[in-house]
Amino acid sequence: MKIELRKLTEENMEQCFGLRVAKDQMQYIASNEASWKTANENAKVARPFAIYCDGEMVGFTMFAFDEDYEDPDDRYWLWRLMIDESFQGKGYGTAALKEIIRYFKEHGANNIRLSTKDTNKVALSIYQKAGFRATGEMNDEEIMLQLDDISGINKTI
Repeated sequence: MKIELRKLTEENMEQCFGLRVAKDQMQYIASNEASWKTANENAKVARPFAIYCDGEMVGFTMFAFDEDYEDPDDRYWLWRLMIDESFQGKGYGTAALKEIIRYFKEHGANNIRLSTKDTNKVALSIYQKAGFRATGEMNDEEIMLQLDDISGINKTI
């Protein structure tokens, strides 16, 4: 299973906009089209990517890299991660998260933050398995998680 993160472009965006999570997961994540709009509104920090496995698009992710932000704990965020419902339950989410962590590490991040609802049990399990831990903070109605010191991470998720 070879996971790649490819920048979202005019060439692949329509296909990406067609990706959907399962109906019971829609409450947890914005559509990819809405995420693209958010990326354009935050062009200085947003980094949207299509997730490919062995050359086939299977999902979408978006990061926030704000290296000028004063608080080093708030510089690097995993804003979005979704796997299309037809590819779920096959290990793509875990494999994509491993690639995402590698990307952050290669681009100088010390830690990664994200937020999700505490009822999003599948995502929480994947994040916790990767080493993310609750910070005790809330982001609106979502719990915040952080993966610390990713520079030293060499394990397989």
